[in-house]
Amino acid sequence: MTGHRSFFLEEALDAYVQAHSPPVDDVQRSLIEATASLGPVARMQVAPDQAAFLALLVAAVRPMFAVEVGTFTGFSSLAIARALPDGGRLLCCDVSAEWTDIAREHWSRAGVDDRVDLVVAPALDTLRALPADREVDFAFLDADKAGYLAYYEEMVPRLSPHGLIAVDNVLWSGRVLDAGADDADTVALQEFNDHVMSDDRVTSVLLSVGDGINLIRRA
Repeated sequence: MTGHRSFFLEEALDAYVQAHSPPVDDVQRSLIEATASLGPVARMQVAPDQAAFLALLVAAVRPMFAVEVGTFTGFSSLAIARALPDGGRLLCCDVSAEWTDIAREHWSRAGVDDRVDLVVAPALDTLRALPADREVDFAFLDADKAGYLAYYEEMVPRLSPHGLIAVDNVLWSGRVLDAGADDADTVALQEFNDHVMSDDRVTSVLLSVGDGINLIRRA
């Protein structure tokens, strides 16, 4: 994702979407600029309208325990943390201290750093180390695509009755339509979407928000 524009939308339509969505504030604008300075990797940052969508979901679900796998520089986690109810916690999993240092700075500037627990380590290890009875009320997956299925399998048994999992990039700029694709990321996303659709433990809807979000709850 980009920090300023959703995939699949022409520039004028994207501008219309942004004009009819919550405007970015000073902290978010600073974070977009700091991320842009990293170069092409800044494409991994979620767009403002997607961050607003995540915040709306979190405000509706009111999770006491939320998890993010793939924090990058913190735009999505900032939105999630701001929308948490009193006493809510967000566990962020990432492997980059460099990128998450930018996130930490902006969590602090927004006054939400006290509700975020960042673990810089392989996310699968972090998830498997959670207590067996630890319920997850909201999860956002936006990390290595080959790892999605393993992260999902750790999350589903922990998902609370009212919980949601939001999985990013599931349309992969349309490449999921390519039946002959042989690159690891595309194949992983095709297999992930098919697995979720056939999993009778959950109910899901694949949304054309940003680069695609698979929104999942317990059946």
